[in-house]
Amino acid sequence: MRQKEIVACQGDALRMSVNVAQNVENTKEVYDDDDFLAQIEDLDTSLSSRFSEALVVDRILTRKLVSFQANKTRTHYRWYKYKEAFSADLVEYLFRKYSVSKGRILDPFAGAGTALFACSSLGYNSEGIEVLPVGQKIIEANILARGKHKQNIVSGLERWLLQKSWNATGETKDFERLRIADGAYSKETHHKIKRYLNELEYEGSELKETLLFALLCVLESISYTRKDGQFLRWDYRSGRGNGKNTFDKGKILSFDEAISIKLEEIKNDMSLGDNRKDLFSFKSQDIQAGEVGIIKGSCLGVLPTLKSRSYSGIITSPPYCNRYDYTRTYALEHALLGITESELGSLRQAMISCTVENKAKELFSFNEKWKVAIDVCNNQSLLQEILDYLDYKKSRNELNNNGIARMVRGYFHEMACVVQECYRVLKKDGLMFMVNDNVRYAGAAISVDTLLSKIAEDLGFCIENILVLPQGKGNSSQQMGKHGREALRKCVYVWKKVA
Repeated sequence: MRQKEIVACQGDALRMSVNVAQNVENTKEVYDDDDFLAQIEDLDTSLSSRFSEALVVDRILTRKLVSFQANKTRTHYRWYKYKEAFSADLVEYLFRKYSVSKGRILDPFAGAGTALFACSSLGYNSEGIEVLPVGQKIIEANILARGKHKQNIVSGLERWLLQKSWNATGETKDFERLRIADGAYSKETHHKIKRYLNELEYEGSELKETLLFALLCVLESISYTRKDGQFLRWDYRSGRGNGKNTFDKGKILSFDEAISIKLEEIKNDMSLGDNRKDLFSFKSQDIQAGEVGIIKGSCLGVLPTLKSRSYSGIITSPPYCNRYDYTRTYALEHALLGITESELGSLRQAMISCTVENKAKELFSFNEKWKVAIDVCNNQSLLQEILDYLDYKKSRNELNNNGIARMVRGYFHEMACVVQECYRVLKKDGLMFMVNDNVRYAGAAISVDTLLSKIAEDLGFCIENILVLPQGKGNSSQQMGKHGREALRKCVYVWKKVA
């Protein structure tokens, strides 16, 4: 596409956005909430009927399996509590069920790398794209823990557990203070973190990275904070809240207790290997582990640079369209890694639009060919009705945050571009698995599963299955109070590239 055409397309998109308010103003003379919601429900029912054969309840897919919970008992995977992860058991189940061809596997939203290492244990080479520094560090540390120098790392961890040099008098190394994480530790804990950071600087690179990773693993447990969806919750002992804060996170571990437990756990797990119980009949001991690689950056920037038809499978779980801001929930970790306030803001904007602070992205600046994906979105009648409704509610100041309408629009436009790229990089007969949740805003249920599946179908995918968890997901307390307790689907999508 020529430059003038790109500018023209972007201009059309901007004009359409500018005219939204005027269109909504005209629309609200005809519709009210009930009319909008009834129309959304009718269109949603029609789209669900279209995929009725693909929508299948899979009773093996428990909430435990499609979340981090199942990783808590598995060596290596349990080290860092990454709540947004799915389990290694889920990867093994899906790859067995659908007989994924051998080759390279891609995870465009790699997170803590669960999919990468689970695929590796099954004999696949795997690559992940990850934008957040905390995820990058977790993956890099796990690559080292499975690498050729792991015995040297184990010996170093044994020495650190014996010496506990962070307790000795000596120099300290300070770390970044982000506003949203400032004051997260007691004075004693803060001092010991700085001593620990100073001492690890004297170690070789492999041990140094492992020690830093171990510290990342314990930050929440030794702090006054708890990760809670969209933000950090602060314990009353932090002194925040002018005496009105009553939240009690329970026991706050001392630095010595937390880091000693974690170093011991990592050391033992590295000595034992993966203690998988062959839940889905894989014999990992008979399989040569595949290589694991990580590409740092936003998938919107990275995906267009990848070679076409180069992956036999894709498995991922993108950020959900649920307002969660992972730059905030992982603020302790990012502060320790030296991320500044401005860098944190840039990371927030680089992520897929999943929080109300995301600004609209100029998608054609990433890839001029994404006009195809944007046109597909603009032709989805259910999606457009939902967006019209959210714009209408915004015009009446009836959204609890005016950024919701922009976020939902950005989420689907950006995810459509991701899906277009995933189709391009898959080989013929390649499979794509995606874990995602449906959401609800202002009473409107948004069927992310069928909407993204229709977008995927229009971009060339064959929709093999939309596997539904037997137990649905509840609404937020605000949504339940206004609109009842109707559960929302949580699904695993299975798409195939047949051409």
